[in-house]
Amino acid sequence: MVQKMTNYRWVVLTVIFIAYTINFADRSNIGIALPFISEEFHITNFEAGAVASMFFFGYAVSQIPAGYLFTKMSLRGLVSISIIGFSIITFLIGTASSASMLKWLRFGLGLTEGPCPVGLTSTINNWFPAKEKATAVGVYIASTMFAPIIVPPLCVWLATTYGWRSMFIVCAVPGFIMAAVWYWLIRERPEQSESVNQVELDYIREKNIDENNQKIENVFKSMGPLDRLIRVKEVVKLEKRLDVFKSWNIWGDTLAYFMMVSVLYGLMTWIPTYLVKEAGYSFTKMGFVAAAPWIGGLIGAISGGYISDKIFKKRRKPTMLITAISTVIMMIIMLNIPNSVMAVALSLFATGLLLNVGWPAFTAYPMGLTNQKIYPLAISVVNTGGNLGGFFAPMIAGALLDMYGNFNTVFMYFGVAALIGFILILTLDEPMGKAVDKVSD
Repeated sequence: MVQKMTNYRWVVLTVIFIAYTINFADRSNIGIALPFISEEFHITNFEAGAVASMFFFGYAVSQIPAGYLFTKMSLRGLVSISIIGFSIITFLIGTASSASMLKWLRFGLGLTEGPCPVGLTSTINNWFPAKEKATAVGVYIASTMFAPIIVPPLCVWLATTYGWRSMFIVCAVPGFIMAAVWYWLIRERPEQSESVNQVELDYIREKNIDENNQKIENVFKSMGPLDRLIRVKEVVKLEKRLDVFKSWNIWGDTLAYFMMVSVLYGLMTWIPTYLVKEAGYSFTKMGFVAAAPWIGGLIGAISGGYISDKIFKKRRKPTMLITAISTVIMMIIMLNIPNSVMAVALSLFATGLLLNVGWPAFTAYPMGLTNQKIYPLAISVVNTGGNLGGFFAPMIAGALLDMYGNFNTVFMYFGVAALIGFILILTLDEPMGKAVDKVSD
């Protein structure tokens, strides 16, 4: 009798989804609070952007130290500590008495949240076979889109009913619960979990069996002209820490991610303000329309991971390229959009969808270049670059708003960033199947 696979990896992924939804809600609620904060503390758009940006500075600073820690210490314990830490800081943001205090608390939020995505993506890398990694990362990324769907309506209601501080106090509570759930249910590797049977372990470790425990052949299949365009080749696996810092593929992914995160977090920070001040929406209407890009992003992230795994056969660059060039197009559309609720909502929906089709691939791409031990460091480098984009973009957008008084230059800035990202992605090598082991001298 053939033993049935346990499929516990999907339970692990569900916990990851919920944990990162909480993580992202605690950082993204600032966009809803900014109009209230600006009014209370009488700050400029640039200063408001700085409040949002300080999170990403702390986040970027924490990435590489977190990557080193995760190569030496337990994923399970460090992720739980990170969740407790950012939940405490989220609560404290609700007690801030000045814009300066808010900036430092946002910096602290970034420091404490930073280790979490390194741990979550490393857990995915440990728990999923190569043919499911982008799909799993897509679900993980989808949580970053799910949070902004539920956050705007809830936070607008809290802010208008109980004041903006109540948003952060309420958002802090789920994290304390999730820290305990994570430590209870998750193990660093499937080999350590009593909930995983041998069939699932063999499947995860790619012992050439399918979901029904049947033998399969693992043969790389060419996609002809596409493979030439995206530079498919065998690559030497990165097995040492120094290898990560010497790899153009890692640095190119990092720089491209910097550009695309500039767009994503720039939009996340300023879309609520755009809808209120430029489109003239009420706070209530803004709360619902502001969810449109993230509904699109939720669909885009999940479908993009599946497309990368199944349609493009574990190739990561195609969806990355689609995301970059389509984002350029959507920024041009945003420059010419009529002031209609339906037109604005549909355009924001499409922007979120197209921006996120390739989002899982930026995280999955280093999985094809590294072994499991070195991946946490590699993704921490990529995340550092990405979140430096998140640090600079809100401030640059705020400065452009102060200088020109409208969002046209902001959308132009985002379009140029996406175009540069597209060019950088073209320079990367696409690993042929799994990266090959380094040959000894």
